[in-house]
Amino acid sequence: MARPVLFRYFSISTVFVFCFCHIVSTNNGRRVGDTLETELSGFSVPLEHSFEVDDVAKFSLRGSLLLKAGREPGVSLSQNQLSEEDRVKLKEVAAVDGLYRIRVPRVFLQAERQTERQLDGHLTAFVRACAMVESHLSDVITLHTDVSGYLIGVSIVTHPGACRGTEVEDEVDLEVFNTTLSVMAPVNAPGPETAFFLERMEMETEKKGKNPQEQKSFFAKYWMYIVPLVLFLMMSGAQDQSGGGAGGGASNGGGR
Repeated sequence: MARPVLFRYFSISTVFVFCFCHIVSTNNGRRVGDTLETELSGFSVPLEHSFEVDDVAKFSLRGSLLLKAGREPGVSLSQNQLSEEDRVKLKEVAAVDGLYRIRVPRVFLQAERQTERQLDGHLTAFVRACAMVESHLSDVITLHTDVSGYLIGVSIVTHPGACRGTEVEDEVDLEVFNTTLSVMAPVNAPGPETAFFLERMEMETEKKGKNPQEQKSFFAKYWMYIVPLVLFLMMSGAQDQSGGGAGGGASNGGGR
């Protein structure tokens, strides 16, 4: 028996997407006097930050994201130290419960694909400035990309993340960033074994076609059991009725 057309041409393709996190770099910052010229002349992306008492964002350079060549996104981080003026201002912003912001441009994270798309604005994230101060500049920055490696989001958290009102006496603790940089991108997960499922369904259909007995109704399969049972019940009912009629006649006759 030929296979049904439905299973001959039917196919299923299912893709599940989940996210994986790849930690690419941990950087402790560097001296203000160090230059970024060599790095900026290559494939690098500026990482900027802003922390203002009046909460009006004024971004300045915090460091650079260095893009590595290759099919997979490869990123490392190079950062400046905070100047004495910035350390004082950060503590002032923290005292009024202001915000600490970062931003990066929307780009591909593959160095060889920088010419494929024009710069399309920036991605911004923020935490409370007091969290940056109390964590001694320890933060985690995550870059989110799409399947093509294009940057679509950025996030920042501190460790610890809560503001507990801890006083940072020594401003030396606010000189160097202790940053963990990670890249999060979607990947294709293994799909279900649809081919095996369809093959099994086809085998069951063929088996039913070769054995018509399986397609019979319940009565057609078990009539040899059902018919005797029905006859037995009918005969039992007839005997009960005959016995009842005879008893009634004898009673009436005795009354005469």
